[in-house]
Amino acid sequence: MKMKMKMFALVAFVVGLVGIAQAADPTGTWSWKAKAGKDGKEVERTMKLELKDGKLTGTVSGFGGGKGGKGGKGKGGGDNKIDDGKFEKDEISFTVTREFGRNKIVTKYNGKVTDDTIKGTIVTDFDGKENKSEFEAKRVKEEKKKD
Repeated sequence: MKMKMKMFALVAFVVGLVGIAQAADPTGTWSWKAKAGKDGKEVERTMKLELKDGKLTGTVSGFGGGKGGKGGKGKGGGDNKIDDGKFEKDEISFTVTREFGRNKIVTKYNGKVTDDTIKGTIVTDFDGKENKSEFEAKRVKEEKKKD
């Protein structure tokens, strides 16, 4: 009887650890609102992240105007590929580089994943000037397709 209890406790512990690890997975689509431009207009930002084999990849969109710079497609800012993506101990970090004409804009993202929320900071370097802001992204729930 004691052996069964110990085995049950061990299984429950392992299942709990697996559940914790899965809860922090950043894979998915995340959305938040940010102020943009000199007028402070609110824009919708989206990031699509994928954690595969320990490497974080994905895109960030919603920068407005043009083709979205390096790697962008379409209007409304397009998708900008993330570089140097990392995910360790519930923390994400990556950079996005956009180019507009001769201007290069490097943005660094850092955040903590908790369930369906990522809270963090965004630091943008534009022409030698840094702009820091905070963000709180929510996981976008995917709708199930009807057959």
